Amino acid sequence: MNEATMSTSEILEQLPKLSRKERREILNRLIELDEDAEILEERRRLADASFLMLDAMEAEDAERETR
Repeated sequence: MNEATMSTSEILEQLPKLSRKERREILNRLIELDEDAEILEERRRLADASFLMLDAMEAEDAERETR
């Protein structure tokens, strides 16, 4: 099955032809995608910070054991 693909310029060209409701649906979907990306990025940052903290704690423990 061949899927049709549209370029960004083709999509933008078609937007004025859509109804207000259709444009709102597209806008809502775009916002959902951005919110998901922001949430995932924030969770990634939190995980990175937690791993850095654990690494520092392990390094401190290892230093104490060598004394």
